[in-house]
Amino acid sequence: MRKGFIISAVIGIIGAFLLGYFASPWWYVLLALIITLFIMGINDMRQTSHSIMRTYPVFGRMRYWMEALRPKMYQYFVESDIDGRPINRIDRSTIYQRAKREMDTMPFGTQLDVYEEGYEWMSHSISPKDFHNLDHKPRVTIGNKDCKQPYSASIFNVSAMSFGSLSSNAIEALNAGAKIGNFAHNTGEGGLSPYHLKHSGDIIWQIGTGYFGCRDDEGKFSDELFAKNVAAPQIKMVELKLSQGAKPGHGGILPAKKNTPEIAAIRHVKPGTTIYSPPYHSAFSNPKELVLFLHRMRQLSGGKPVGFKLCIGRKSEFIGICKAMLELDIYPDFITVDGGEGGTGAAPQEFSNHVGAPLLDGLAFVHNMLVGFNIRQHIRIIASGKILSGFHLLRAIALGADACNSARAMMMALGCIQALQCNSNKCPTGVATQDPALSIGLVVSDKKQRVANYHEDTVKTFVELMGAAGIDDYKKLTRSHIYRRVFMNEVRTFEDIFPSLEPSCMISNKIPEKYKQDYEMAHADRWY
Repeated sequence: MRKGFIISAVIGIIGAFLLGYFASPWWYVLLALIITLFIMGINDMRQTSHSIMRTYPVFGRMRYWMEALRPKMYQYFVESDIDGRPINRIDRSTIYQRAKREMDTMPFGTQLDVYEEGYEWMSHSISPKDFHNLDHKPRVTIGNKDCKQPYSASIFNVSAMSFGSLSSNAIEALNAGAKIGNFAHNTGEGGLSPYHLKHSGDIIWQIGTGYFGCRDDEGKFSDELFAKNVAAPQIKMVELKLSQGAKPGHGGILPAKKNTPEIAAIRHVKPGTTIYSPPYHSAFSNPKELVLFLHRMRQLSGGKPVGFKLCIGRKSEFIGICKAMLELDIYPDFITVDGGEGGTGAAPQEFSNHVGAPLLDGLAFVHNMLVGFNIRQHIRIIASGKILSGFHLLRAIALGADACNSARAMMMALGCIQALQCNSNKCPTGVATQDPALSIGLVVSDKKQRVANYHEDTVKTFVELMGAAGIDDYKKLTRSHIYRRVFMNEVRTFEDIFPSLEPSCMISNKIPEKYKQDYEMAHADRWY
């Protein structure tokens, strides 16, 4: 192939030159093209990194072009409306339609196979409630006995996404949308930036293992910096991130080339250096210390609601946290449960695909444990992990959540097209990039309203579903309202699949058999 390429190129160059000289000068255009391809081919044969290009000069490049085009071709011309991953076309279209206030109704019936294993639905009532008479903007108050500044939160909010992962325009649009719709915007662990504060939308300040925005020169938690920054009136709650569903147990790296002076100032690190976020916290080393650290953060914040976020892994560790809370009589104001199906800009595929409990399993477990330890009344639960529609809200709340957060759906409301370029800094819609040439395409004044529209219409659909179930208060939703087909001719409710626990059973002699081993392995003064 290499010899054939050289011979063909030489013949082509000579032929094009003769035609240009004797026939028409326009043939010199072809000559220039052949020379360009010949130079490309010589470079392909000389390089040593790609075997196909080395063996098949120029033509071998087509493999890489086709690989680059494959996701786009598949998304637009091959996949069906229900096949796309991680979010299918039906859900993506619904998000876009609601964000743009276009018609979001579906013609000709469902495309889902209602007899397929895993299909889920809600039980409706013969006597539904009139949607117009229901509360169209349900909210939940977050703050327990130790909280001095309780927060009235929407049941649907923006999940954690950092500036650095998202562009400044995306952060601004999300926060401005939250301001319009009166819901909360989680900062992610990348620190509190001016773009989060510019539009005065409600903020949940997330703090991770790097303690960005509240760290000293050695990377340890700084009481002084935390107290200074948390005083901002836009900050309504503080969330300590123990783990996230997309990469639980995995730290992060901010490469030196991405550590610009702006980002360094926000995170309180030295610019131009590689910054590591460890997989563990240095501020505490066991469940009791965690609970005391949360209490300390609440005091430093002036009594704002403080909670933690985690993806469930070892059940004994969460039970140990429950034991510590009970012993100390100190409780977080909320717990955010993230699912293993959660998204991120970048993570090793093994972590994204095979680490961490999925949302429904983790959510049911957390709710059950808080009920079993008789401490559920002190703590609100927020569910996070592929919450896209009103049905997803209803399903999570029926399983035990008080509110839900969403990240990828909010990105799509901004214009994300699931190009799967989040980890490359080449996001074509300007959402997940720091390239000014790309982020300029995201116009804040337009996208902020789309975020607010999507939020409003999704909550509205949730309330309509609730009314269809004959319920006038979302707190009356139970696991018995949701059904799942577990086999072709077998259907079970969520109560059957995720059985509820009796109140106080974990602190009496009624511990369910399935939790006895984890309970015995759980300790308040050590993780394991």
